[in-house]
Amino acid sequence: MFCMDEYRALLLTAADAAPSVERLAGGDLPDGNVTVRVAFSDLNYKDALALNGKARVVRTYPMIPGIDLAGEVMESAAERYRAGDGVVVTGFGLGETRWGGYAQLTRVPDDFLVTLPGGLSPRDAMAIGTAGLTAMLAVLALEEHGVRPDDGEVVVTGAVGGVGSMAVALLARLGYEVTASTGRLEEEEYLRRLGAHTVAGRDLFAHPERPLRSERFAGAIDAVGGETLAALLSMMRRQGAVAATGNAGGNSLPTTVLPFILRGVDLLGIDSNFAPLDRRRLAWARLAGLVTDQVLAEVARIVPLTAVPDLSREMLQGRVRGRTVVDVNA
Repeated sequence: MFCMDEYRALLLTAADAAPSVERLAGGDLPDGNVTVRVAFSDLNYKDALALNGKARVVRTYPMIPGIDLAGEVMESAAERYRAGDGVVVTGFGLGETRWGGYAQLTRVPDDFLVTLPGGLSPRDAMAIGTAGLTAMLAVLALEEHGVRPDDGEVVVTGAVGGVGSMAVALLARLGYEVTASTGRLEEEEYLRRLGAHTVAGRDLFAHPERPLRSERFAGAIDAVGGETLAALLSMMRRQGAVAATGNAGGNSLPTTVLPFILRGVDLLGIDSNFAPLDRRRLAWARLAGLVTDQVLAEVARIVPLTAVPDLSREMLQGRVRGRTVVDVNA
């Protein structure tokens, strides 16, 4: 039987300190009206930055990292949740300003929670995680903009990463002709198994200084930013749309107004961290219907909590593909 008197967690005590697995007292749980027994978390790029003291992701110490978690409600003072409910939490400052998912136990406000849709286990939810939620929010934005499968080619940048892998799989499942762009062409077969029609290297987005290039893409999901996004904007078809989800290639955007005023291109910003709950529920419901067991098996691997620090360094070096699920009880 699980004991709430103490729990195991991966703890950061300072920006320059190595994370370590510790046993904490149950009385140390953060504020909130729902106590969750965590089954799984995951490893995202932001987690890797936090674990290695980069980019000032963590604002206060000590901190339990982990921006996502999924598990089961143990105690609830909120009317809409009962003990035994399966729930998922992503974002809302977890692992940044509030203790996160790399722990066996946590407490959160009920308005952070989404009930797991039917058919999704906590492990499935973390195989999807913030990356899959972000990809789904981007797909929803493209759909609402009017980008349809018969409009032509769509492109995903940073396609081997978590968001990119999920975006490729989702778009392919919906019938889009997907071009996957990556700097890791050795992963071509992986991307094709996810449904990519074409796999292209980073040179596809060379010459970002050109304000307009030949029209090619009807829609795009960009996880890179920087010069890649600038070049991508110049290659969009008239009335096309780009959903911007990340900045792995830099925060700057060295572009011009020409794609916007001469081709009517829309740049759609995707914020999954503080997306409204109704938007999250819609996205998770769509994910439950679209993400197959085959995709989950292809994109995700499960690792114990103790493996996270080493894997976080590999992620910052660009050596991790797809999704990494963290078993916090292993």
